[in-house]
Amino acid sequence: MKQKEKDSRFVIQLGTVHFREANERVRQAFERWDVVELRDVFAQRYLGCGMPKGRRLEIHGVPGNDMACYMEGGSIEVYGNAQDQVANTMDDGEIIIHGRVGDAAGYGMRGGKILVRDDCGWRVGINMKQYQDKYPIIVVGGNAGSFLGEYMAGGIIVLLGEPGEYLATGMHGGVIYLAHPLEDYQIMPGLVLEEVDEDDKAILSHLLEEYNDAFDEELEAPLDTTGEGFWRLRPESSRPYAALYAN
Repeated sequence: MKQKEKDSRFVIQLGTVHFREANERVRQAFERWDVVELRDVFAQRYLGCGMPKGRRLEIHGVPGNDMACYMEGGSIEVYGNAQDQVANTMDDGEIIIHGRVGDAAGYGMRGGKILVRDDCGWRVGINMKQYQDKYPIIVVGGNAGSFLGEYMAGGIIVLLGEPGEYLATGMHGGVIYLAHPLEDYQIMPGLVLEEVDEDDKAILSHLLEEYNDAFDEELEAPLDTTGEGFWRLRPESSRPYAALYAN
């Protein structure tokens, strides 16, 4: 594994080094440098785990599972695809993925933002939650696998492509914005699908502009950022299972 200084950043060439050594080198680099660039990444796990505010990690290659788990701030940009459980229990910060992301991205996510250029796997956004004015955001530019937003308790998901089966099963908080309407059979019990209002359009406009900025050079054309034509999927009640439990 080679490493060098370049343009006020620290560059580490990982190759096939074990994930423990890779993460130790990243931690050491962040003690001195605010920006660390990883090249030739081959599925090393836990990259950016617990990363604090004020740090930036640039990844060239395919990071392994649990990238950015427990992330507390800063930014990670992946120039390629990412594997499963990205941003597991993430608390703050921003992740940009120039490709697709695997299953369970944003699991239990409590804050921060993920922008994905292409598709996502199954159970993305599962059990996302929010507290007062702190909420997580996921924007997916392609299609989603099954169970997107499963048991979602808060936050925002924007899906520009088509959803998979069992969309938002058990959802009891937050909102999912869809670029395509759903058939009646796709709307799970306890959920409501409705046209977006002006407040929704303002939220969408900001997020779509961020998506355009993040992937500007890779898009055939920039997205329409008006928010027109989107649909809002939300829970009918914040306590859909209240009747199943004793008071």
